[in-house]
Amino acid sequence: ENWGFFEVTNHGISHELMDTVERLTKEHYRKCMEQRFKEMVASKGLDVVQSEIKDLDWESTFFLRHLPVSNMSEIPDLDDDYRKIMKKFAAELEKLAEHLLDLLCENLGLEKGYIKSVFYGSKGPNFGTKVSNYPPCPKPDLIKGLRAHTDAGGIILLFQDDKVSGLQLLKDDQWIDVPPMRHSIVINLGDQLE
Repeated sequence: ENWGFFEVTNHGISHELMDTVERLTKEHYRKCMEQRFKEMVASKGLDVVQSEIKDLDWESTFFLRHLPVSNMSEIPDLDDDYRKIMKKFAAELEKLAEHLLDLLCENLGLEKGYIKSVFYGSKGPNFGTKVSNYPPCPKPDLIKGLRAHTDAGGIILLFQDDKVSGLQLLKDDQWIDVPPMRHSIVINLGDQLE
């Protein structure tokens, strides 16, 4: 109610599935994206910057769209095991999101399914997974991981790395660290839902 964020631990998604998603995501980054990111950093001279860069996000990312139509077959370099596990993980996240939306409906005195129907759209709901990696930065005092932003969507489910912190939220004009917690899902109420 006051923060727009909360964290869920007993969410029903198996820890084994989450560990597999994490392992395969890190393997995919090392195998397919790490070198491209290093080449981008070198081509822009970002390893030797001397003053703060405010218009850059230090992340290596790709987006998997699940609904209304999947784009997983169009993403290059994804091996079959990774595609299968991400499809399974997305199905679990979708169930969790729908359950959370129903709980929000209940708490707001709305009928079950109301929020989901509002976000449904003419072609069905939009649902995707942004897969991000934040490589070590040679100048962390000059380049931020992500610029301050809000999330435009309805409900955002974040599976945060439990070893690398960095997620912060703005509360009463103060940036508050969100410590990583193993196997948890951070829930962010997006601008549209707010």
